[in-house]
Amino acid sequence: MGPQAQRILLSALEQGSYRAPGQTADRPFSARILSSAFQGFERSDTLRPELLSHLSVVVIRVPPLREYPEDVPELLRHHVDSLVDAEGLPFRRFSVAAQNRLRNYPWPRNVRELRNMVKRLLILGGPEEISLSEVEAQLATDTADREPLVKQDLLAMPLREAREHFERAYLQQQLLLCGGKVGQLAKRVGMERTHLYRKLRSLGVDFRQSLTDD
Repeated sequence: MGPQAQRILLSALEQGSYRAPGQTADRPFSARILSSAFQGFERSDTLRPELLSHLSVVVIRVPPLREYPEDVPELLRHHVDSLVDAEGLPFRRFSVAAQNRLRNYPWPRNVRELRNMVKRLLILGGPEEISLSEVEAQLATDTADREPLVKQDLLAMPLREAREHFERAYLQQQLLLCGGKVGQLAKRVGMERTHLYRKLRSLGVDFRQSLTDD
């Protein structure tokens, strides 16, 4: 919202009235304002503090998808069914391995990113079961296209959350490069294996699926 729009809305909220363009008389204004913003908006120098105080009566934090990985399989099924019904796309289902991989993906663009991936895989078509390799190919493409945006997201996060986000993505990628072998991963990242197991668990990285200790 630009400065002029903020000024007009602030005036309407404070005075309970507004003046339409080209009019000379004020009109009464009564409304409930529902607004949304990205994390860190309260530190922005483009939002008027007076308007923020009016909009912050009741604040509801919508947690990112990465905090609820157990919801991913259900969301995948929901969006498949929705896109098949609404757009006539061919039905496909995610394999268990593909679902597990996506449960451990950080989803920097949240549910919108998940829906876009589902839609893209349905449009591209293929066997009814979406394989892990298809998902990995999509994630690799998305990561390459999104790299600058990820950096901006990290800058908007508190330090602890940004560090966890980076560590999760780093260890997941290293795990792939090691072929899922935790022993090799420990050597590659320079961590003692017991400490590495604790770190993977704390970050929600499911290393038990098709992984070995070799």
